[in-house]
Amino acid sequence: MTDRVYPAARPAINGTVKGGANPSFPATKAQLYGASRPTYRPQPYPRRRRRRSICCTICCWLILIIFIIIILIGAAGGVVYLLYRPHLPSFTVTSLKLSQFSLTSSTLNSKFDVNVTAINPNDKVSFSYNPTTISIFSDNVDVGDGTFPGFFHGEKNTTVLKASILSSGVALGSDDAATLMSNMKSKNGLALKVALETKVKVEMGQLATPKVGIRVVCDGIMVTLPTDKKPAVGSTSNAKCNFDVRFKIWKWTIG
Repeated sequence: MTDRVYPAARPAINGTVKGGANPSFPATKAQLYGASRPTYRPQPYPRRRRRRSICCTICCWLILIIFIIIILIGAAGGVVYLLYRPHLPSFTVTSLKLSQFSLTSSTLNSKFDVNVTAINPNDKVSFSYNPTTISIFSDNVDVGDGTFPGFFHGEKNTTVLKASILSSGVALGSDDAATLMSNMKSKNGLALKVALETKVKVEMGQLATPKVGIRVVCDGIMVTLPTDKKPAVGSTSNAKCNFDVRFKIWKWTIG
C-alpha cells in the first residue's frame, strides 16, 4: 500500500503560524504579574492633611484681617492727631506743708497739706478725671495717703487740687520704721515723693475715649520736721513729675 505524502507546514511569519493556530509559549513574568495586579486607583488625601490645610487658610485670613485693622486704627489715629494736635496734661506739686510728723514704737502720726497744679495745654481737647488717690513716700516708705475729688479739665485750663492728708496711729514694719527714723535724723530733712493715680477720659469734640489709668510721680521734694507747732514748708522748686499712661489687659497692667 502506497504511503500518503502530506505537505510540510510553512514557516511562521511574525511569530504566527499560518493556518490560524498560535503556538503555546510559557508566559513571561511581566504577563503573570500584570494579570494578578489590581487596577491602580488614586486614593483621596487623608483627612489630617485636609484639616491642616483648612487651619492654615484660616490662620492666614485672621493674620490678614488683624493687619488690616491695625492699619485702619493707625490711619484713624493719624487723622485725629492732625485735627486736634493732642498733648498730655502736666502736673506739678506747687505747695507742701508738714504740720505733724512723729514716730514712736513703729507707729506713725503725720499731717500734710498738699497743692497740686494740673495744666491742660490743649485748644480742642479736654479731660474728665475720676477721684484721684495721692500717696506720699519717704525712701519708699508710705507716710500718708489721701484723695482729690474728681474734676473736669477744660481746654487751656489750669486747676489747683488741694488735699489735707492725715495719718494717725499707722503701724510700720521694723525695717520701714528704722529707715524712716534714719531719714528723720538727716540735717537736710525728709526727701519725699508724691504719687497720684486715677482714671481719665479724653474728649475731642464729639469723640470720647474709654477711661484709662494714669500715674503721676513727682520726686525731688524736701521738707524739714516741724518745730514749735509751726508747719514746715517743703521745697518743691526741684520737683520733677513723670506722667505715665497705664493700660490694663485682662489681669495685667501695662505702663
